[in-house]
Amino acid sequence: MSRTVYVVDGARTPFLKAKNAPGPFTAADLATAAGSALLVRQPFAPDQLDEVILGCASPSADEVNIGRVVALRMGCGNAVPGWTVMRNCASGMQALDSALTNIRSGRSELVLAGGVDALSHAPLLFSDKMVRWLAGWYAARSVGQKLAALKALRLGYLAPVIGIMKGLTDPIVGQLMGQTAENLAWKFGITRADMDAFAVESHRRVCAAQDAGHLRAEIVPLIDRDGTVYSADDGVRRDSSMDNLARLKPFFDKKYGRVTPGNSSQITDGAAWLVLASEEAVTRHGLQPIGRIVDSQWAGLAPDQMGLGPVHAAMPILQRHGLAPQALDAWEINEAFAAQVIACLRALADDAYCREHFGVDAPGAPDAGHLNLDGGAVALGHPVGASGARIVLHLLHVLRRKGGGRGLASICIGGGQGGAMLVETV
Repeated sequence: MSRTVYVVDGARTPFLKAKNAPGPFTAADLATAAGSALLVRQPFAPDQLDEVILGCASPSADEVNIGRVVALRMGCGNAVPGWTVMRNCASGMQALDSALTNIRSGRSELVLAGGVDALSHAPLLFSDKMVRWLAGWYAARSVGQKLAALKALRLGYLAPVIGIMKGLTDPIVGQLMGQTAENLAWKFGITRADMDAFAVESHRRVCAAQDAGHLRAEIVPLIDRDGTVYSADDGVRRDSSMDNLARLKPFFDKKYGRVTPGNSSQITDGAAWLVLASEEAVTRHGLQPIGRIVDSQWAGLAPDQMGLGPVHAAMPILQRHGLAPQALDAWEINEAFAAQVIACLRALADDAYCREHFGVDAPGAPDAGHLNLDGGAVALGHPVGASGARIVLHLLHVLRRKGGGRGLASICIGGGQGGAMLVETV
């Protein structure tokens, strides 16, 4: 299990903001487009992969094992296994970790792994009352029974249930993910101004990265059936300001809350892939890796504190490798909510919190200039299944741009978990 696992290359689609209707691409469309563009520039054929692993939190009903569907659409052939993993917000990172494990064990040598979600395609569902009424309607045989069923139908039964709202509600604590962010804001004294300032800076950094061309290396443009080209992330707001954000009302706790749509990640469609390889595969195919995955970690915590998951996953890695947060050259913490990232930084600098949960003094937060250097999900969006893969890919690009080094990518996970990966350039 000590075999080196290299990241050879990676690509992602632009992240496209949901606009109150299904977007132009399904999840399989997004993953196929990004994966095909990535594979065509490799020196090996798609059917030389050992497996394809795709993280997806919300596959459509006709693509439940979307990893296999996309593998076949990309031309990997019948003999290359394709499978799907789901760990909520970290599904893409779980795909990478599953590939990492299989390569280290010798079961695979060359793997395409990543994540996808098209959240604009999240379904509208029938209510339980409507489902029961339909069951009775289909069971009715006589005219009298059908008339009785029609008489029992109520207009309110037809009100749709928004699938994404159910998916973003924790069934154990009964709270939306944004409500768990409100919990952290209260716990760490994070003000509305703190959150809005963080959001403004996220948009500013993404704009700066776009203008400097820093995102071009990882983005594969998309073309829809009408010939429209999507070449860049479209959720970023160049006019984001404290004044603009101040006009937005709290969404998750309308009376006392501080978390708004403006300081939260956006509902988004997108896909991201990485090619992972063993040293043997690198030599065999003459590959030129951009980095390697050094370590990974998963952690659990209370579901109503789920936003602190990055801290709980990062701490064991830091301890195993004798690293202080400030010693790393770059960090990516997925920006599910501004409050959640701020809470992670404050927890890492809080002796009482670190002693209670990890038995050590606080190691301190990473330097602001090393964290989410090119912005994050508040400005880019958070296609749940893809984000874990995106932050690992982007972290490696940031490190290479800075001249090399080590970095940590971490993500909070609905349900009360966290994931983290330590990477370094080669």
